[in-house]
Amino acid sequence: MAVDVRYSVVIDAPYDLVWEVTNDVASWPDLFPGHASVDVIHREGDTVRFRITKHPDEQGRVMTWVSDRTTYQDAGEARAVRVETGPFDYMHLNWIYEDRPEGVGLTWHYQFTSKPGAPYDDARMREHFDESAPRELAGIRDTLEARARQLADDPVS
Repeated sequence: MAVDVRYSVVIDAPYDLVWEVTNDVASWPDLFPGHASVDVIHREGDTVRFRITKHPDEQGRVMTWVSDRTTYQDAGEARAVRVETGPFDYMHLNWIYEDRPEGVGLTWHYQFTSKPGAPYDDARMREHFDESAPRELAGIRDTLEARARQLADDPVS
């Protein structure tokens, strides 16, 4: 059975700033401390294929995967699909942006199933995302709110 979960945060920053920074995948190591690098493989229109390489874990293992991400700016959405699925039968991650009076609502909508025999089953992967996604979203919020304050204080930079 597929896992279908959502995690959200509200970012007190201009919509255009949130959209621009979070959709610049090459700069994601600045947003995600766990990312060692993001290499853009190919761009075509609003779709980018890229490889994420994580920092080594405690056992020295390095996780890496390739995803395709397509942005739909008018709809306020970015849709990603893992091309190299690793332990997943499939992994889809939609980023949903909502302009709100208090800031930008950013929601991550994960849909996935783990492969039979993968090191972790669906329940364990969901536990992992339940722990990591809110922390990562809070980091994005903090980074973008600090950047918005800096731009407000020094609008020419």
